[in-house]
Amino acid sequence: MHQYLIELLSVMAVFSFAIVAPGADTAMVMRQAVMHGRRAAILTSFGIGTSLLFHVSYTILGLGLVISKSILLFNLIKWAGVAYLVFIGIQSLRAGPTVLPKGANADKPARAEQSARKAFLLGFLANALNPKPVFFFLSIFSTLISHETPAIIKAGYGLVMASCLIAWFVGVSFFLTVPKMRAGFERAGKWINRTSGAIFIGFGLKLAAEKAG
Repeated sequence: MHQYLIELLSVMAVFSFAIVAPGADTAMVMRQAVMHGRRAAILTSFGIGTSLLFHVSYTILGLGLVISKSILLFNLIKWAGVAYLVFIGIQSLRAGPTVLPKGANADKPARAEQSARKAFLLGFLANALNPKPVFFFLSIFSTLISHETPAIIKAGYGLVMASCLIAWFVGVSFFLTVPKMRAGFERAGKWINRTSGAIFIGFGLKLAAEKAG
């Protein structure tokens, strides 16, 4: 048990940097909080965390190694991710002025409420259609975790990582929807849409340049 605790702490020491590093997931949660309110941003956060469990699951099963060695599979996932990020980016660039809710209902948008399913899937797909986690988790599981560690223990590590990732983005969701922050974002809403759109497209182009191996 002591060995597993050391492994978990080692994994989290590395993963903590990945959590706070700005990326497409961060941009997605920020946009959801600004455009659709706290509830949508939290649901998107859970989508991202669930997607992480998806990546961990196939890594444990050995599929991650197969994907990393298959140029065809890698490119299929990569270009699906590129198309998705660029699509979201174009939507952001075309979005109108941001009108955020007033008063106590800070967690509910003034515009038509985004469905829970859509908010969740936005986060899940943004992370799932990115092949980079394939190599990230393969490197973590191959260098920091013993091959003798039972699969159930590895799955437990993944659950802890997913929980921490969700907690981080839920915190971001709350921070971005407090009254003062909300008011500032509303004033800058037009430029936030343009900036987030450019960020999504930029991440899409960056992903397009990624190569397997």
